[in-house]
Amino acid sequence: MENFVLSCCSTCDLNKKYLEKRNISYLCFHYFLDGVEHVDDFGESIPYKEFYKKMVDGATTKTSQINVETYFEYFEKFIKEGKALLHLTLSSGISGTFNAATIAKNMILEKYKDAKIYVIDSLAASSGFGLLVDRLADLRDEGKTLDEVAKYCEENKLNLHHWFFSTDLTFYVKGGRVSKTSGLIGNMLHICPLLNVNNEGKLIPREKCIGTKKAISATLSKMLELANNGTNYNEKCLISHSDSLDIANRLASAIEEKFPNLKGKIMINDIGTTIGAHTGPGTVALFFWGKKREE
Repeated sequence: MENFVLSCCSTCDLNKKYLEKRNISYLCFHYFLDGVEHVDDFGESIPYKEFYKKMVDGATTKTSQINVETYFEYFEKFIKEGKALLHLTLSSGISGTFNAATIAKNMILEKYKDAKIYVIDSLAASSGFGLLVDRLADLRDEGKTLDEVAKYCEENKLNLHHWFFSTDLTFYVKGGRVSKTSGLIGNMLHICPLLNVNNEGKLIPREKCIGTKKAISATLSKMLELANNGTNYNEKCLISHSDSLDIANRLASAIEEKFPNLKGKIMINDIGTTIGAHTGPGTVALFFWGKKREE
């Protein structure tokens, strides 16, 4: 088996134990809470519930992407050990981290002429990013080469679907994704916007659902429409949420009822502090494999 490192960052919204179990390396984003810098460390230093409570109580949040120097030092560590590297970044549609990682990769290749390193824009986020990395770990463990895994990633990453909704628009307003007027009316009417990640890796509003029940139903409908093999879907399915476990469990139950052949139980993860700093509490996201994203 070829000796190469599969790597991502903390915005994959899996968890530390799972990444270690799957032998997936990672590095962490940073965020600021009321001006104090913290590591996005899968909720270890500040538990997720505490983080989201602080947001509700009025704490200011700001995120910091990984810079070129940090990427270079991280990549160089593996290259010095004689290992090849495949690193996936958070979608370029929502972050500049792919550009920083690419610059660092080129610096590595200038310094180490024989280095073998791929940096790939996942065009994914949260546990969708995680689901993609998990699939690549499967291929690696099956004995695929670095080149084969990288080629598969580029050819198949747009078959990964992200559909999500929020029951609270407060932090979408604060982040400028929703106007103050729309946010006020939306919260009053219990509007839950349904969004997805498009083929450019950007977040796009698709529908407006009135109430959580209809939002769950609309999300389920997207999987029924788009998933590989329809209700015979037999691959993994992940859900992530920001302090909304009850709603995430309701969505998982609805999916498991309609898709009896899922590969294992649906994994439910927390939305980490980097992405959660923008969504706030109340967001629930579904990830699965299906038809190619083309718009």
